Amino acid sequence: MSFTENDRKVQSQSGKSFPSEDGHSHRPFARAIALALRAEFGGGPSAVKTAARVTQANERAVRNWFEAKNGPSGEYLIPLLQHSDLVLRAVLELAGRRDLLVAASLADLRQQLIDLVAAIDIAQR
Repeated sequence: MSFTENDRKVQSQSGKSFPSEDGHSHRPFARAIALALRAEFGGGPSAVKTAARVTQANERAVRNWFEAKNGPSGEYLIPLLQHSDLVLRAVLELAGRRDLLVAASLADLRQQLIDLVAAIDIAQR
């Protein structure tokens, strides 16, 4: 069965999108996730495959996340949050939870200090 030119288009070709019920566009979420994913995993095809493996999502869906066409649903966002500090930071920032951002940064800083002390101990031997 072939499709005709008059068939319904699934995605808008003009790039326009409908705002959500509260009047805000969901694009900032998709953009923030895309930036975080590219920074965490890189921008190539292997990055898409890695993120798809982590989330158990379809590669086409993940490619849409990387291109900021869509954002991941909660089902896929949770594994991303577990594996990517940058995605976690992006979500916390979008949620306005800067207090939790600081707490996450302190945990990272603590781990860096532990690693640094271990490196100093090894260098002194």
